[in-house]
Amino acid sequence: MHAEQAADEAADRIAAVQAEPHRRLSAAAEFYPAHVRGYQRAELYFLRWALARGVLHPETGSGWWRAVNDRLLRDKLTARLLWDAGVTEAPPGARHWLEFLGAPSPAAWYRAHNRSVVSGYLDSAALTASELPAERFLMNVTLSRVLLAHALIERPALALGRLGRLGGRVGDPRGEAVRVFLDLRNVFPEPYPLHAMTIEQILAEEGRAARVIDYGLILPRLTALYDFAADRLDEPRLPALLDDGMFGYGDHSVPRDALRPDTLSRITAALLGFRPSAPRRPRPGTA
Repeated sequence: MHAEQAADEAADRIAAVQAEPHRRLSAAAEFYPAHVRGYQRAELYFLRWALARGVLHPETGSGWWRAVNDRLLRDKLTARLLWDAGVTEAPPGARHWLEFLGAPSPAAWYRAHNRSVVSGYLDSAALTASELPAERFLMNVTLSRVLLAHALIERPALALGRLGRLGGRVGDPRGEAVRVFLDLRNVFPEPYPLHAMTIEQILAEEGRAARVIDYGLILPRLTALYDFAADRLDEPRLPALLDDGMFGYGDHSVPRDALRPDTLSRITAALLGFRPSAPRRPRPGTA
């Protein structure tokens, strides 16, 4: 089997799950052979959340969310087919997954998973035009969370500052602790689409733990986090998804005054050695 055959067979398998979203779970899980099965935990946890929201439904769901998940599945299934055939070369998206199968580690898993996710974001940017502003905000938050989880493993000081020594323990995709960083249930209401929900309302209802992660860990280091991921994923286009140091994917905008850290987030950022405030534009005459 060569790469083109594997990609075609992977595409056929993905086509077969389009009408039945819950079959995506088994398609995602079947990538993992016995020696790496524990690594499926974080991915399937997030996928169950997406299914519960309804974003992967073929009629009432989101074309954007389906496209990003399709990209992830296509890269993984292509790699598994090549692995089973004893092939050691793969196209870029599948190559990282093939490398993970050959030498599994948390860092290798994040490089494979996040490269596929970021590629899905870049390839599907035009589909964001049909999404509500609140959903586009969610896309940006989701991406920053998965990049942070990767940094916990490969650049722990970037993710946790003075507590960087804990990064490997809490960021391992095989463990339970990483759910704290990937859990969006306490950030956004589950039903899709988010009609009658403004970004300001969503921010006001965000859970305390989520606020600490978003305001205490991510926003103070947002540009550095995207630069880190661009380097580790070999994707130089990634930093362009920020706009002046703030979320910018999907032509998204959020009032900077709305992104004000609460007391606990400021304390957390200070304890870790981060500047606690969200990025701001320089005032006229002070740049």
